[in-house]
Amino acid sequence: MIDPVRHRQLEELKAAEVCTRILANARNELYLNMRCLDVALGSLGYEAAPDCAGVGTDGFVIYYRPEYLGRLFRQGRAAVNRCYLHMVLHCLFCHMDTRGRREEADWNLACDIAVESVIDGLYLRCIHRQPSLYRQDWYGRMRKRLPVLSAEGVCHVLQEMQLPPKQKERLAAEFYVDGHQYWELPEDSPKLSVDRQNQWSRNRERMQTEMETMGSRQDEDTRSLLEHVQVENRERYDYRQFLRKFAVLREEMQVDPDSFDYIFYTYGMSLYKNMPLVEPLESKEISRIEDFVIVIDTSMSCSGELVRRFLEETYDVLCEADSYFRKTNIHIIQCDEQVRQDRRIASREEMEEYMADFAVIGQGGTDFRPAFEYVDGMVRQGAFHRLRGLLYFTDGEGVYPVRRPVYDTAFVFVKDQYTDISVPPWAIKLILEPGQLAERKQEG
Repeated sequence: MIDPVRHRQLEELKAAEVCTRILANARNELYLNMRCLDVALGSLGYEAAPDCAGVGTDGFVIYYRPEYLGRLFRQGRAAVNRCYLHMVLHCLFCHMDTRGRREEADWNLACDIAVESVIDGLYLRCIHRQPSLYRQDWYGRMRKRLPVLSAEGVCHVLQEMQLPPKQKERLAAEFYVDGHQYWELPEDSPKLSVDRQNQWSRNRERMQTEMETMGSRQDEDTRSLLEHVQVENRERYDYRQFLRKFAVLREEMQVDPDSFDYIFYTYGMSLYKNMPLVEPLESKEISRIEDFVIVIDTSMSCSGELVRRFLEETYDVLCEADSYFRKTNIHIIQCDEQVRQDRRIASREEMEEYMADFAVIGQGGTDFRPAFEYVDGMVRQGAFHRLRGLLYFTDGEGVYPVRRPVYDTAFVFVKDQYTDISVPPWAIKLILEPGQLAERKQEG
């Protein structure tokens, strides 16, 4: 008599072996068509998970329900290949670790749209499927607002659209491929999250190197994939920490408790009653922002809402108690192809007044040179005591100065809202996340 338990176990083992071959064949077929993914494709193991609704990954293993994977395979090899590539791209694009404070449903949908847009842009037979008209329509809507459909940018656009629940459900169903329930790792294993990020960062950097080395031989087929990889490989910055690089060291009248010895003070008071041996210093050396210039690109290519968000974030940083002196000399300049306005800010009150009445002036073309010529003229006239830096918020489309100014310069961009062209080697290139400014404002 056949043991039913034993029979069921053998059937499950046989199904798992078949599914492993299906996934291994998908991996091999993707590798033959996309050699740049060699390490990434081999970074995931396979595990049957009967409680899984379909397929999913945690960055280490692909979990699958055998029945679901079997049905997917019967649709054709391309369906399995697309599913496998979809999960690998989630890992490569850091979707599991970069949600931050974003709403989970919006983030999951944005990640799926970003990944599927890349796959639909890869004209390879092994993964080809004609996109539906509904899907093409949404790609068109997104690309009108985003040069690259990254998850961060798409999520921000979706939140701005404020779609009704039924429309959002239809959109999620259109782009659904895998479950994201495995993305959250156990809280008692923080090292796993670090290991996952490090592993896929290495995979992504190696992939970018190989794609750029192969050059024009694969540009047409994998251009969108390379753009996404380049976006994710860009260095991320803490904007507050970055601004503090422009601080100067100066003495200011205030008690310095760090340099005061209470032992000698107490001993003197006990020995001489009312005469301490030492007294606290009345001045303290501090690093704060004093002379500073903020230039805002007000050309037609720059969104007024983005300009306001950038200025609000910079205002919040400069108004921190430990960031600027009581008397400041901050110039906020609006410029397109010519300087349109220069507003000097000398105090917190003046900054608040400026923000209350702020309006973008200009909307012409973009030329960075007039702003630098204007600031250079102010430096020659002695308008600054010690100008350390200039921030230029822009989308990157314009004429850059040839010569380096005497002060440090940083061109500030919002990721997915700018043209990635060459910034002069003497300038700093700072890239902010598209949702970063809004998130920090909410935190405050």
